[in-house]
Amino acid sequence: MLLFQAPERPQVESPQRTVAVVENDASVRRSVVRLLNANGFATEAFASAEAFLSHAGASQFGCIVLDIHLGGVSGIELWHRLKASGSDLSVIFITAVEDEALHLEAVKAGCIAYLRKPFPAALLINAVDRALRA
Repeated sequence: MLLFQAPERPQVESPQRTVAVVENDASVRRSVVRLLNANGFATEAFASAEAFLSHAGASQFGCIVLDIHLGGVSGIELWHRLKASGSDLSVIFITAVEDEALHLEAVKAGCIAYLRKPFPAALLINAVDRALRA
């Protein structure tokens, strides 16, 4: 993953600026968190959908970077559960799998971006910026 340094922005650790990262691959999770932190975003990381659901409230976050293929509850299922509970949290889906049907499902679910791993750092930073403005 390439490091992309976005223009300076104030680092504000508020619910509106904190990004939840839900990714079961520890190295990818660390890379995404480091990238976002290096670009001024506060983050909170979770290894599974279940960890996110048990330790966090969607209202704590400005957006969520969500792996589609998690062990247990999938990213798509987590997103449907959040929407069913009334959450308006913006989502950025990430995946290593090329699957057009899944891509269409993610778009129909209302994602801000759908990124295939490995993705350029700039795409994630730009997607998070858009998600936090949404």
